[in-house]
Amino acid sequence: MAFSIERRDPGYLLFTIERSEKRNAINYDVMEGLSQALEKASEPEIKALVITGSGESAFCSGGDLSVFHLLHTKEDAYPMLSKMSNILYSLLTLPIPTIALMNGPAVGGGCELAVACDFRLARKGVKAGFVQGKQAITTGWGGGSILVEKFPSPFAMKLLMEADLETAEYLFKTGFINHLFDGDSLQQCGDYLEKMLSNDLEVLKSYKRIWINKWKQAGLRERIEEEVKNCAILWESDAHHQYVKNFIKKNTR
Repeated sequence: MAFSIERRDPGYLLFTIERSEKRNAINYDVMEGLSQALEKASEPEIKALVITGSGESAFCSGGDLSVFHLLHTKEDAYPMLSKMSNILYSLLTLPIPTIALMNGPAVGGGCELAVACDFRLARKGVKAGFVQGKQAITTGWGGGSILVEKFPSPFAMKLLMEADLETAEYLFKTGFINHLFDGDSLQQCGDYLEKMLSNDLEVLKSYKRIWINKWKQAGLRERIEEEVKNCAILWESDAHHQYVKNFIKKNTR
C-alpha cells in the first residue's frame, strides 16, 4: 500500500505516504490516497489533517519520475499536473487545519504539498526547496501560486527562481516553517496541536473560512490553473526530457 490513513487522538486524521524506498515520491496511488484522506477529513469530529511520510529519509521527494517519465508532451503531462493541482487546492481549502509534518526533506512537489498545508513542522536539520527550476520546469501542482499568496513576493520568488534546497532552520526564520522539532515526530505534532484542537470544531472552521475567502477573492484557483498550463508547456521541452533521462539513468545503475 502506497499510503495509510489513521485516526489519532485527540481527533485528527493522519495521512502517511508509505513509499520510503522511493523517498515517499508521489505516484497515482498516493494521489488517490490523498483524495481519500480529504474525503475522510470531512467526517464529523475530525478537527485536523496531518500529512507526513514514512521513515526519516524524506517527507516527500515530489513526483515519481520513474512513473511520470512516460509523459512526453504537454498533452500527456497536463492531466497529471491538473489532477494533483486539484488535490492540492482541495487540501488548501479544506475547512479544518492542515499540517505538513516534515520528518525528512521536502523536495520539489513535496514542497508544493507542504505549502498547501496551513502549518509546516520540520525536523531540525532537514532541507526543503522548490527545485523544479533545475529540472527545466516550474512548479506545476499550484505550489508556486500558493507560495506567492501566502508569503512576501521577494522571498517566494527567491525560493522559486534559485530552485535550491534550504535548511529548515533558515526556513523557520523566514516563517515558512512554523515549528522545529527533535525526537518523535507524532508526539511533537500532538503537542503543537494540543491547544488548537481543544477548541470547538466550528470555531476552527470559522477561522479557516476567513483564510479560504481571502484566497477565493484573490483568484487563486485561476492562477493555479495558469501555472499548471505553463508547466505542461515546459514539460515537453528538450531540456526537461534530458534531465529526466539523466535522472532515470542515474537511478537504474
